[in-house]
Amino acid sequence: MDAVDVVIIGAGITGVGIAQCAQAAGYRVLVLEKEGIGEKTSANSSKLIHGGLRYLETGQLSLVRQSLAQRKALLTLAPNLVKPVPFYIPIYQGSKRGPLAIRAGLSLYAMLSEFDTLGQFKSVDAKEWTSLGLKLEGLRAVFRYWDAQTDDHALTLAVAKSAKALGATIEINVDIKHITHNAEGCILDYQCQQQTKQIFAKSVINATGPWVNQTLDLVSPAISKVNIELVQGSHLVLDILPPSGILYLESIYDKRVVFVIPWHGKTMVGTTETPISTIEDAGITRAETDYLLGIFAHYFPHLADSNQLDKKIVGRYCGIRVLPKLSGEAFDLPRETLMSSQETHPHLLTIYGGKLTTFRHTAEVAVTWIAEQLGARPIKADINSLTLD
Repeated sequence: MDAVDVVIIGAGITGVGIAQCAQAAGYRVLVLEKEGIGEKTSANSSKLIHGGLRYLETGQLSLVRQSLAQRKALLTLAPNLVKPVPFYIPIYQGSKRGPLAIRAGLSLYAMLSEFDTLGQFKSVDAKEWTSLGLKLEGLRAVFRYWDAQTDDHALTLAVAKSAKALGATIEINVDIKHITHNAEGCILDYQCQQQTKQIFAKSVINATGPWVNQTLDLVSPAISKVNIELVQGSHLVLDILPPSGILYLESIYDKRVVFVIPWHGKTMVGTTETPISTIEDAGITRAETDYLLGIFAHYFPHLADSNQLDKKIVGRYCGIRVLPKLSGEAFDLPRETLMSSQETHPHLLTIYGGKLTTFRHTAEVAVTWIAEQLGARPIKADINSLTLD
């Protein structure tokens, strides 16, 4: 039976990020992916590399600080894939967040970025408001700050390419049948390319996103699971000329934030946060479409004949977030990535959640866990100097 140090299940951004980091740290890595690299959640995000300005409202300061540090790193390591982009926050009469609150939030955001150049913000002069295309009636102020944008799928493929260049193996179209956990590690039985295979891994990392607990169902002896909530985030792509930057808009229906984003010469609007019972239930609903179009029409009435806006939709997609099952609205639930390793199954690490922006931090924490299991190895490469393209 073949053997490796680490098997990572799942080739989304979290899985390939761990593969890159672990292989660079000197471990022998195999990634097993049910479909293609980065084809699910990692291709259906809002395409942003950002600190998470809105997380300040729920007190997630450590997540914001961590995200801003990773934003800075990715702008350096992947300059062709991650690019700075201006964000505009309009404030109207009746907005839930007034100018003082926004200015205070942006000041804290800049401080948490350690006053990085991208942390600068300003109040936009009223003479410039018309260039944003927003309705002007009731507009009190506009703030501009900076974050970054990426092609999430392309970034995932670039990380996978780097992992493979370091020596990691990635197998796709894999159907895992069983994971046997024992005192030495784990035995995985799976099918790939119509072949039945078996591999021994000293450690296994479950990075299967929304399928995380389904993957744990394959483990014997049986392992307990964390209760999770699945929340879909839907986006629409409209055949409308894009704005010059990203607009950070307060929903007219609730306290959420929705972005209007330039995307390949068109305009993307998203995202929603709709709880779903099962993965099979995922799919953009009529209610979500009306929600996003309603917000767009409110802020861009000159572009949005209510009877014609539906016809402008040229693309739609949704990704699924994994959040802890707690009371409260999905908007308020914590976004930190949870890593679970149980005493009964010491060779198995399960990752709940995971964010595009912070995948490198997640990888570093996972590799620390690997090192605790297997000991350190001769380092192959410095993860902080590996460029992505």
